[in-house]
Amino acid sequence: TRLGCHCCSGHDSRPAMPTVGVQRDLLFKALGKDYTEDEFQDLCFEFGIELDEVVQEKQLNTTKRGVGGTTEEEVTTFKIEVPANRYDLLCLEGIATALNTFTGRLKTPPTYSLAEPAGGAPLVMTVQPETASVRPYVVCAVLRGVSLDTAAYNSLIDLQDRMHHNICRRRTLVAIGTHDLDTLAPPFTYEARLPTDIKFRPLGEEREFTAPELMAHYDKDTKMNKFTPIIRDKERYPVLYDSQGRVLSLPPIINGWHSRMTPEIKNIFIECTATDLTKANIVLNTIVAMFSGYCAKPCTVEPVTVQYPPGPSHPKLAGQAVQYPDLTDGRLHADVGYIQRGIGLSPEELPPAKMVELLGRMMLPAEHLPDEGVVAVTVPVTRSDILHACDVMEDVAIAYSINRVPRVVPYVDNHGGQQPLNALQELLRHELAAAGYVETLVFALCSHEEAFAHMRLEDDGKTAVVVGNPKTTDFELCRTSLVPGLLKTAASNKKLALPWKYFEVSDIVLQDPGADVGAKNARRVSAVCMLPGTSGFEQIHGLVDRLMTALGLSRQDATVEAGPKAAVGPGQYSFAPADHVSFFPGRQAQVFVNPLTVAGQPRGTRAAGFFGVVHPDVLKAFDLPFPASALEIDLEVFL
Repeated sequence: TRLGCHCCSGHDSRPAMPTVGVQRDLLFKALGKDYTEDEFQDLCFEFGIELDEVVQEKQLNTTKRGVGGTTEEEVTTFKIEVPANRYDLLCLEGIATALNTFTGRLKTPPTYSLAEPAGGAPLVMTVQPETASVRPYVVCAVLRGVSLDTAAYNSLIDLQDRMHHNICRRRTLVAIGTHDLDTLAPPFTYEARLPTDIKFRPLGEEREFTAPELMAHYDKDTKMNKFTPIIRDKERYPVLYDSQGRVLSLPPIINGWHSRMTPEIKNIFIECTATDLTKANIVLNTIVAMFSGYCAKPCTVEPVTVQYPPGPSHPKLAGQAVQYPDLTDGRLHADVGYIQRGIGLSPEELPPAKMVELLGRMMLPAEHLPDEGVVAVTVPVTRSDILHACDVMEDVAIAYSINRVPRVVPYVDNHGGQQPLNALQELLRHELAAAGYVETLVFALCSHEEAFAHMRLEDDGKTAVVVGNPKTTDFELCRTSLVPGLLKTAASNKKLALPWKYFEVSDIVLQDPGADVGAKNARRVSAVCMLPGTSGFEQIHGLVDRLMTALGLSRQDATVEAGPKAAVGPGQYSFAPADHVSFFPGRQAQVFVNPLTVAGQPRGTRAAGFFGVVHPDVLKAFDLPFPASALEIDLEVFL
């Protein structure tokens, strides 16, 4: 049931630590033990969560219309803070499973598998091409033969609300719908229709609405009006139908009345529409894992086939029939020595066999591979937070108990200090400010167009680090140069009088196949100047000379030849003719340096950057009416 979220009003959409409210008596029943408040608080602390407060609340009474009410009976509720990326801890079922495994009451965590479809073949959800323009993806699953009491039913509804507020980002990334399958007629279709062509009775309403009428109606509802802007201005609205044309839901707004859920439900059809397919899979896997335990055959899920259309509308999935959910476990190797060093324990204190045991308590089955010196970890679908060896190390430390890790005096006596690169950055910031330039702080993400087309550059696919599923075209990739941001800053401040002189000292991000994450940061200094009546080339040239002097380099009399043959004397810098496409031909240069080490030894000739008059096509792309000159220098070549 897709309801208005009761937990997110007035809060930031990206909470650091979600708080989950669970009834104390139900939780203790699931744990098989009654704890005192202090005992349970200690258990939570050992596991890495926190009992935030204990309150008396009136018991939730969910009616068959899907509208929550309360009874007069008060129950003791534990408010438990859980990590924001532990989506499996957002409901009582997940917390109980995790704590039972941690305490050893549950020897092995549940394993989840796909069940044979009731009709012999999986149900089918057919995606129409028009959905690509609004919410391209949908994933589905079926829970068969469930037996839910009122508490479990309420827990399912609460889990949806919490996930909508958390990983779903208030339904902008993923919207969850749960339905009574017995009221529907498969197969299903996922379409995007004109708003006026959509008419149905929404959940909790007494009559039918067209989509525009429903938007106007919900704009007056304080619980629902936070979701209507997600699709209100779209040309088409996403909508799901069964084979008889009955509306399942209008995501991400509301479900249809016809397929409404009740506590007596036996077969649950789950659909998650999304703009982010990865998040959708995590959401679906979490829901089915938490509640497949109530199925007639526990921990089994019936798959659904999602048929994507051929053609360009869904390029990554064109023409594919994809089966969901994907319950395949992940596999991750973590170096034994890395775990021991990260926690601060010796091989005798934390042998590999102990690591395997501790990881089992954290629902991460593992085995030691002595020939490779690693622990091979099986990552179940409920642990989407395990992405790297450092996550494995953290779980080993939690299971070992942070309080048991010995406190030792560091064997090296030293004092903290500024990193050399940061010290150099501060030096240059003061030099640039003294030269009359204004410091800017620009977003580290930019659009593909700004990084390449606006700068007259071609994207070779080997330079820029691209953001997967960007929310906006303004933030499609990590910037590969500081100059576009400075030009964009100048264009946003055209009302100011000339001269315009801006600088930034910050990082860019470049692809690096040799790095463990496939990318690296590089510290750059960049400046742009626009002066009345001149291109500003002399100004930017003088600024380069001033920066080189501040860095302890002297000017070499002779220019050099660009490329590997460039030769600059020790402790000197020089220029070479350049042909950078972002600058005007004949009015640009490449900077070469040969800095000295602390011991006075030359580091060798290195290319440090470019400066010159910005090309007119670049100025036009950024809507700048005046000539400009710019520089960009790599600071890391000096260290």
